[in-house]
Amino acid sequence: MTSNKLLFCVRLVGVFIIMLIGALPVNAQFLRTSYFMEGTHYRQQLNPALTPTKGYFNLPVIGAMNATVSSTSLGYQDIIDIIDDGDDFYTNPDFLGRLKDNNKLNVNFSTEILSAGWYSDKNFWSFNVGLRTDIGANLTKSMFSFLNEIETFEDQWRNSAYDISGQRLNIQAYTEVGLGLSRQINNRLTVGGRVKVLLGIGNMDLKLSRVAMSAKLPTDQRINQLQDVNYLMSNYNTPGKIEQLKNEFDAYHANLVVGATLESSFKGLNLVEEEGQDYISDFEFESKDLGIAGYGFGIDLGASYKIWDNLTVSASVLDLGFISWSKNATKIASANSSGIDIKGSTYTKMINVNDPTTILGAVNQLQSDANGYMDRVTSGDVLDYEMLQLRTEEASESRKSRLASTLVLGAEYGFFNNKLGLGVLSTTRFVQPDALTEITLSANYRPKSWFNVALSYSAIQSAGKSFGLGLKLGPLFVGTDYMFLGKNSNAVNGFVGISIPLGGKKSNKEG
Repeated sequence: MTSNKLLFCVRLVGVFIIMLIGALPVNAQFLRTSYFMEGTHYRQQLNPALTPTKGYFNLPVIGAMNATVSSTSLGYQDIIDIIDDGDDFYTNPDFLGRLKDNNKLNVNFSTEILSAGWYSDKNFWSFNVGLRTDIGANLTKSMFSFLNEIETFEDQWRNSAYDISGQRLNIQAYTEVGLGLSRQINNRLTVGGRVKVLLGIGNMDLKLSRVAMSAKLPTDQRINQLQDVNYLMSNYNTPGKIEQLKNEFDAYHANLVVGATLESSFKGLNLVEEEGQDYISDFEFESKDLGIAGYGFGIDLGASYKIWDNLTVSASVLDLGFISWSKNATKIASANSSGIDIKGSTYTKMINVNDPTTILGAVNQLQSDANGYMDRVTSGDVLDYEMLQLRTEEASESRKSRLASTLVLGAEYGFFNNKLGLGVLSTTRFVQPDALTEITLSANYRPKSWFNVALSYSAIQSAGKSFGLGLKLGPLFVGTDYMFLGKNSNAVNGFVGISIPLGGKKSNKEG
């Protein structure tokens, strides 16, 4: 058995990430630390009603670059090891000790290819063309424990039971063309919205809903012993002794149950079947063949209201929408039947207690079936194509996927003529496989429109072990919600943006 034993859906995450990093400049969907920084336009990614103090034009590529990786239990180095298939990291007891029963992994990218915003009377208009990507995975502790035990105790395959169900991978990538408008209704209320036309690059949803195996099989030594005619004739030469052997055979069993589905709408992703096989044996990702695989629509809505001169509350709902993926770009595969079901009674029926020579036929058949089970579950990668045997089928219709919507709630109290602010922000992003919730506390100092600085603390996704910083200095903006504090950081991101300021500074700051 080879040492490369990672779940192939995890390896697919790695391939997809590498492809994106090689092809795109990336930035995270939003930066929470920027929310109360009035001098920066990046906070509009969280609420279209929160206008900056001036208009802007983002420089292409270098206008905004960021990436975010987070997990409920895995550290930064753990995630890198998983993607790179590190040196048997799953045999490390420290790694296994950090795992929860279900371990969520999320990677989020986006980039603004072209974006700008400007004031027109009380209105603030914005336009953007960008790329968006969400990758989410659920990896169970039982899967890593399985990898560890099989790596160190390979003989356990013959007498063991494993249930490694519940793995999931979801990927969605699309291009967004958006037009936004924010309007100051009065001195207290500002509302905003953004409509978006979506060009789908790809979507994939892989679910391993049921993967379980159990076995009690004879050792090779026992098989060889029973294939020795002299041994059989001297030890099983009476009906009573042969009946005892039948009872031994009756206890043998081996079961492999696989329930898995794959729905993919990607131009450039090919599901390969080797000649003579009717199931997927590999996947090929051709970035040069990437194209539009679907179309959709989305909308952002937001509002900001000043309860008192120093107290402002705000709320927004982002990415309400869907993408419809074309039938021609969609591929479906599934494995929903019992893969292997070996029963000891099959072999006891082959044995006649009055004829010892029938034992040999039953032993040979048991050996053949046991070898088939062992080949299926131990060849190559654990949980690989050979084990899953996903069979492709024609898509009968187009399919839809929803966007990863986000609910945002914020409140801030200003001091010293609003130059200093203390804020609290709640964000819930409905990504796959599970929603991500974060509570962020921040302190913001903004003496000038060209100079803002913020310090934040986001407690949930980083397990309370990180902090955030934001700095706007002229056209330059840098920030992070989760400062990198070592290889065991649960969440890491960083933001660098350069934009050209435009005219139209508001006479009164809002939100």
